[in-house]
Amino acid sequence: MAIKDILTVIDLAGKQRTAQAALELAQRTGAHATGLAVAFEPVVPGFIAAPMPPDYIEVARTQALKAANDAGAAFNEMARKAGVSAEVRTAEMITGGASDPVVSHCRLTDLVVIGQENPDEPEPMREMLIESILFEAGVPVMVVPYIGGGLPMKNVLVAWDGSPTASRAVHAALPLLQMAEKVTVMIVETGRRSAGEPGTDIATYLARHGLDVTIDVVPRPQTGVADAILNYVSDKGIDMIAMGGYGHSRMREFLFGGATRDILASMTVPVLMAH
Repeated sequence: MAIKDILTVIDLAGKQRTAQAALELAQRTGAHATGLAVAFEPVVPGFIAAPMPPDYIEVARTQALKAANDAGAAFNEMARKAGVSAEVRTAEMITGGASDPVVSHCRLTDLVVIGQENPDEPEPMREMLIESILFEAGVPVMVVPYIGGGLPMKNVLVAWDGSPTASRAVHAALPLLQMAEKVTVMIVETGRRSAGEPGTDIATYLARHGLDVTIDVVPRPQTGVADAILNYVSDKGIDMIAMGGYGHSRMREFLFGGATRDILASMTVPVLMAH
């Protein structure tokens, strides 16, 4: 399916690298871009609510809406300069509350673009929003690293393990893979034997879509799959990764660790994920 509609969660601070990446992709695909600015309203614990000024909540809400409106205006100006058809929406949500007000905007789009958690300029609930959109929106998510870097899309990596989530990521990434000059399917050795050469099935599938791919089977390091992927990205000059997100439940990944969480913490290039 062609990418004709992109939604990006607008950063409230910083250099708007996520918006730049979303607009660059919209420019290349002819897609409409929607910037979603989130107004985070504070939570006032019950035990301190009584002595607070009665207008505190309204003042805080006004400030949150102003920050969202300012970010939306910046996005509109960037879209105008890029010549991209665009609009801005605002979602209000309680800090620490349910992510439904954001997720509901994400369900009818082809791709959600959101920035990685930035430790220097943290955004409220960023990690939770990434996971909620990935699990609950039903659409692929591209996470953009806070260090930026654009979307040259020359050298793209598919991290393949044959899982349903990896399969969904491949299907979602097809329009982007077709833009790339080089597509590599990386398979991390598991020690399990399989019939035929590893990666033959996905290579055949992608070839039917006009892609000439390279299959690279790499040894699994003792430190885990995420390190194998990140090292490969660094060594081979990869511009984007397509991979499945959270093969297990969020709780299991939180308790025991997992490639998705490690990639989201240490990524240096955009990562397209599907669940």
